[in-house]
Amino acid sequence: MELRIKRRKSINKVFHILFFLSAFFGIAVLFVLLFDVVQMSLGWLNWNFISTFDSRKYEEAGMIAGIVGSLYLIGIAAPLSFILGVATAIYLEEYAKPSRFNWLIQTNISNLAGIPSIVYGLLGLAIFVRYLGFDRSVLSGALTLTLLILPVIIVASQEAIKAVPGSLRNASFALGAGKWTTIFRIVIPSSLPGMLTGSILGVSRALGETAPIIIIGAVAYTAKLPTSIFDSFTAMPIQIYNWTGLPKEQFRHVASAGIVVLMFILLSINALAIILRNKYAKKY
Repeated sequence: MELRIKRRKSINKVFHILFFLSAFFGIAVLFVLLFDVVQMSLGWLNWNFISTFDSRKYEEAGMIAGIVGSLYLIGIAAPLSFILGVATAIYLEEYAKPSRFNWLIQTNISNLAGIPSIVYGLLGLAIFVRYLGFDRSVLSGALTLTLLILPVIIVASQEAIKAVPGSLRNASFALGAGKWTTIFRIVIPSSLPGMLTGSILGVSRALGETAPIIIIGAVAYTAKLPTSIFDSFTAMPIQIYNWTGLPKEQFRHVASAGIVVLMFILLSINALAIILRNKYAKKY
């Protein structure tokens, strides 16, 4: 018995060390990449870079068109996907009765979360650009990104709703509240932190995606800002991807500066969502 216990402790220690080294290796590589990107962006990241349009000359290249285009995309895709995702999760968890059809829907939603993003780009090209006639516009890009992140938000919202104790629902019903009142007053506020967590993951993925918006026809260069959802656009990942493919070495520094700007905006949006999540987590 003692030999078996020692053996289990030894195995546990070995796996503990392996997991620690794996985590340390991943974090170390991340910090090395971040250090390299930040170092290459020094001297190139300034207000002129943020406030001007792109250029064929590396010393005049700017990112304002990509920043505004990305904010347009996320400004439409984030609330739309959150509303649709939460509504779908509420239906599946609170209203839908167990059936083969609902099981099929649930299975497909789970599978959609793992489909490569380029497939969503092809779907957006076929439906939004060509069939619905939205052309290669901000609206087409935002709707494509909505489809991309919707499964993630649905699955996260379902898990958050499942985590709400049944005693809270029963207490609400005992006080005379109806089904919708219980959902609106009890279930949604209690599960909101988990829903926001799924939204954070979805928005983070959408903001850095390149393949879908390339497929639907986002331009690599534009000298004007979109003024409506039907205008053409570019986005930060598109500009960064374009700069890395240019022959002059200096454009690598320009791309690094663009990566820093993209990370700053991404972290700012995530920080805002985390603040809201923590606020509601404390409240409920």
